[in-house]
Amino acid sequence: MASTSETYEGGCTCRHVRYRLSSKPMFVNCCHCRWCQRQSGTAFALNAMIEADRVELLEGEVETILTPSASGKGQKIARCPNCRIAVWSNYVAAGDAIRFVRVGSLDEPDRVPPDVHIHTVSKQPWVVLPENVPVFTASYDAATLWPAESLKRRAALMAAKA
Repeated sequence: MASTSETYEGGCTCRHVRYRLSSKPMFVNCCHCRWCQRQSGTAFALNAMIEADRVELLEGEVETILTPSASGKGQKIARCPNCRIAVWSNYVAAGDAIRFVRVGSLDEPDRVPPDVHIHTVSKQPWVVLPENVPVFTASYDAATLWPAESLKRRAALMAAKA
């Protein structure tokens, strides 16, 4: 895993919102569920999970909108108030400590490929998944899949929350 000095920048289409990730994300999910397809308007959502305090807003402000989710608990999507592009979300079930940064809003999204493909039971049939990335028809157990360093980071968040 990269050191915390590794940074990534991104923002919305109109450049009103600009942000920086101060480290590599903990893990990157490519979700193929119908909810993510609807929210993204395409075949899947690609979310980089990272501690909220490692996401620095450089310019502008975001508008947070509570939207429904499959869990029934909702998600808070942070969007540019001008161009309406989603830059990250927080799932109510996970709390505000972890942001799910939309990889497509990064300046160099190719630096953050998916670590896993999930909810592939509803994957679009024309999407071809790479052979070298784990695939799950539903979700997965983070304790068995995440790298040790990411698990430590997540444990620190949970300890701070308690």
